[in-house]
Amino acid sequence: MRLWQLWWQTLVLSTQYNPPQFIEVIMLMLAMILLGFWSLTGDLPYLVLCLSYVLGSSISMLVREAIIPSPDFHITQVLSVLLLYISLLTLIELMLTVAQRF
Repeated sequence: MRLWQLWWQTLVLSTQYNPPQFIEVIMLMLAMILLGFWSLTGDLPYLVLCLSYVLGSSISMLVREAIIPSPDFHITQVLSVLLLYISLLTLIELMLTVAQRF
């Protein structure tokens, strides 16, 4: 029970300390879960929703770093640009694949 209380207190503290970063982490965790569902089922809506979560989280990271730079700015910026690039390429490839079917 004490472990759950510690976990809950850490969660509450992280949401109060930096809410945008907490939302970004939640979006990336949901994206990983949806990617797992997509790999099991192969349904395209899971992949599209996963990519939209990654795009939103990446853009949120870039905007947050532009407004309030952090000490590890370069790492966050490189990671968000990389995620943005990969998800955009995958989304474009997915749209081209769907367009070729019709």
